[in-house]
Amino acid sequence: MGAMSVRTESTAPHRAGFACFVGRPNAGKSTLTNALVGTKVAITSNRPQTTRHTVRGIVHRPDAQLVLVDTPGLHKPRTLLGERLNDVVRTTWSEVDVIGFCLPADQKLGPGDRYIAAELAAIKKTPKVAIVTKTDLVDSKALATQLIAIDQLGKELGIEWAEIIPVSAVGDKQVSLLADLLVPLLPESPALYPEGDLTDEPEQVMVAELIREAALEGVRDELPHSIAVVVEEMLPREDRPADKPLLDIHANVYIERPSQKGIIIGPKGKRLKEVGTKSRKHIEALLGTPVFLDLHVKVAKDWQRDPKQLRKLGF
Repeated sequence: MGAMSVRTESTAPHRAGFACFVGRPNAGKSTLTNALVGTKVAITSNRPQTTRHTVRGIVHRPDAQLVLVDTPGLHKPRTLLGERLNDVVRTTWSEVDVIGFCLPADQKLGPGDRYIAAELAAIKKTPKVAIVTKTDLVDSKALATQLIAIDQLGKELGIEWAEIIPVSAVGDKQVSLLADLLVPLLPESPALYPEGDLTDEPEQVMVAELIREAALEGVRDELPHSIAVVVEEMLPREDRPADKPLLDIHANVYIERPSQKGIIIGPKGKRLKEVGTKSRKHIEALLGTPVFLDLHVKVAKDWQRDPKQLRKLGF
């Protein structure tokens, strides 16, 4: 009876670790996170700078666990908030196991991309993968040109790309291939989070983000980042039968100046009502329970420039 050696999948070492996607605003980072995790976790929005908090999505696989850390966009700081964000970003980059640099296929490499790439080049140890997003928007010739440009950019700055991967999160094309290529770059490790977790973001922060996204919806041009949302409390309503629970959420929408109050509230409170209705639907979907949402608009003078306010608002 000869000895047989059959190498099964399960003998390959399990890997687990952290990855973060970087790229200028609208490079497709959140969309990619959602496609990989398979659930809406990060806040996607068609406007830059809405993902402020580190929302992590978790990709569970039999052979690996990939924890996605969604850093805010790195940008040239104009305010104290900007500098804080940049510090957070750099710290995150040096702590993760792999960095995915997202570059949209439909836009030529610009100064914003170079700025980020130069910062990435300074972080020597972490492996870097260039991810060409939104490939569904271009033909193969344009895609080839972009791939060459990215390769070139790496050579110029001394970045050794571990991989250059074209993906389209919208068409789900190659999203699983992306996971296949990221996993080998992670350290050998048992799973870091229990199976059911998709995100370790505290629910209150995610709820605040959903409200903030709804509040920004129609008024981005007038109030691009001067909105912060703080969830003051989330409590199950007492005296409710077990099969009809209700969660009370009290939240404040902070703006910088009294003149912005009218914009958010709208004529006869119509705008704020819409914000409430819209975000409530998303919150209920997220938490899987009926919600009573109590929203108030408050003025926090120039909060973006005031360290004390920034701390209070969670930055």
